[in-house]
Amino acid sequence: MSSALNKISWPENKRFAFTVFDDTDLATLENVGGVYAFLADCGLRTTKSCWPVAGDPNKGTNPGRTCEDADYRRWLLELQARGFEIAWHNSTWHGLPREKIIAAMERFAELFGHYPATAANHSDGEGIYWGDCRLSGTRRLLYNLATLGRKRGRFRGHIEGDEHFWGDLCERHIGYCRNFVFRDINTLNCCPAMPYHDPRRPYVRYWFAASNGNDVRSFNRCLAERNQDRLEEQGGACIIYTHFACGFADEKGRLQPRFRQLMTRLSKKNGWFVTVGTLLDHLKKVRGRHEITDTERRRLEWKWLREKMLLGTN
Repeated sequence: MSSALNKISWPENKRFAFTVFDDTDLATLENVGGVYAFLADCGLRTTKSCWPVAGDPNKGTNPGRTCEDADYRRWLLELQARGFEIAWHNSTWHGLPREKIIAAMERFAELFGHYPATAANHSDGEGIYWGDCRLSGTRRLLYNLATLGRKRGRFRGHIEGDEHFWGDLCERHIGYCRNFVFRDINTLNCCPAMPYHDPRRPYVRYWFAASNGNDVRSFNRCLAERNQDRLEEQGGACIIYTHFACGFADEKGRLQPRFRQLMTRLSKKNGWFVTVGTLLDHLKKVRGRHEITDTERRRLEWKWLREKMLLGTN
């Protein structure tokens, strides 16, 4: 893996790359607005996912503001104008039928001037190659045994003919989808093949991995000083996955102190601080199109499954 990392050179003579993919679960202007103001002040430009349409409050999990809220929509457009990337987290917080998914995708393009470049599944029926479908062979069997089969067949966005099918839209419009999440800050060390195409999952053009920062506690653990320094020394890349609505600011909008401290420290390093789409575009430009091999897939799936079972990563 180290030899693969040594081949990556970052623009502007930067020593490493860092960005964030923020899942929009529970997000409101009140609980994430201050976080993004702080990131902008630090000179960071990251990726904020959104839901184009509002869902049923009696369905799904972790609802939050959507693009149907005028103030929230205006704020998202301001973020985009400041250089942040707006991404896709499925159409809303619960699965919608195909015709409404199509309408949500078109609404996204209408609002932001283009279709989403990057995406991450929400935990609903629209999930594409999610749950046990993330895995192959023996790994899928073990996953289903460990989860008592609760997620088998739950995610159907890639199944032609299903009411939640939108795989063709994903293939046509979205460049990169997030898959496996690891504990290591150096995402590229965990998944040196990214972004990669998996011919067994053809509706996704390219997959990327992420480092685990699900909430403020795990985010701070991942971004601890020793980990920041190691990322810099290795010349690696971190795409940290998180929910900025989960503990990063209190009810008065005050930032969690340790988060503020760590991000301030990181921002002073010689890092390439860009959006997820920009980082992945660079990797793809440097390496060309990569189709994952059976050996690479097997290693990646085993690594994730071990961490999932032992550490509970996403």
